[in-house]
Amino acid sequence: MPMQTVLTQRLGLTQPIIQAPLAGGGDTPELVAAVCEAGALGFIGAAYLPPLHIIEAARAVRARTARPFGINLFAPLPAPGSIPDPQPALARVAPFYAELGLPPPALPAAGDMAFDEQLTVALDSGAAVFSFTFGTLPPSAIAAIKGRGMFLMGTATTVEEAIALERAGVDAVVTQGSEAGGHRGTFAAPFEMGMVGTLALVPQVVDAVTVPVIASGGIMDGRGIAAALALGASAVQMGTAFLTCDEAGVPPAYKEAILRAREHETQLTRAFSGRPARGIVNRFMTEVDRADATAAILPFPLQNALTRPLRNAAAQQGQADCLSLWAGQGVRLARRQGAAALIARLAHETEAVVRRLAMLYAPS
Repeated sequence: MPMQTVLTQRLGLTQPIIQAPLAGGGDTPELVAAVCEAGALGFIGAAYLPPLHIIEAARAVRARTARPFGINLFAPLPAPGSIPDPQPALARVAPFYAELGLPPPALPAAGDMAFDEQLTVALDSGAAVFSFTFGTLPPSAIAAIKGRGMFLMGTATTVEEAIALERAGVDAVVTQGSEAGGHRGTFAAPFEMGMVGTLALVPQVVDAVTVPVIASGGIMDGRGIAAALALGASAVQMGTAFLTCDEAGVPPAYKEAILRAREHETQLTRAFSGRPARGIVNRFMTEVDRADATAAILPFPLQNALTRPLRNAAAQQGQADCLSLWAGQGVRLARRQGAAALIARLAHETEAVVRRLAMLYAPS
């Protein structure tokens, strides 16, 4: 029997499962559509995509499914300040550039995430759900999203952030526990203050807001889903579990690294992007995150732009030691399978847990 919540009913889902936005190529149209067709909610992680590529990705998803899907962007961020001396950062990554046959690195342009242009095409993407991370959205953006009838979700790592998002007008809050892979969404305090585990964070947020809460961080199987629902969450958002799906767009070396990793082999790093993110420890992370790392890492998104050519080359050459292997602490539970099979397995496992608990606590 499908697990239904108020949130899943509102979004037309048969399972309380959301595939996390996997910005950077992980969430291919094939993956997003397969997740949707299986009764869950697939997401396009569009934060790094130029407007034309967002249009193409959304069109490709719509060609494969008529079910609701979501789109995700980063909240607008202030431009990074001036860099007193970029040479330590360039010197730190130069050996890796040389190892992969790339020309010496140069200071990247500050760039522009072009949020307004991205938002314009996201509104016309056909997505039923819009989510964001790294902060709150401008009131004008929220009004535009709501004006299109899109369901709006924001990411919080603390109770205070969840309250701020509700006040801003979101329809649901995604609580990102410290176990989660990828970038930390903390925006109202230093990220260290947002390192609250999923088990502790979800019920406190549920008690503090009136909108539905979506649990994320370390959830990899039906036991985690059942636990999140028991804590008061209306659904779960899962990222690492989908990265090893057949349809996921990450390099094979990335998938193999997840399948080989153990729960203690992930840590937070600024090495790849300049912003704290959890990934599997590799040689690049270890070398760049030395004691003097502060001076040798550019702020986001400059560091992200600096390491992008290196990561692209590493993906082509199958060099996992130079990839940003974003993954959560539940890596040992990862499996290789298709997205539809994953959703079916998660549903079966969740129902089995619920039945077992019902038997344990049934009146004698």
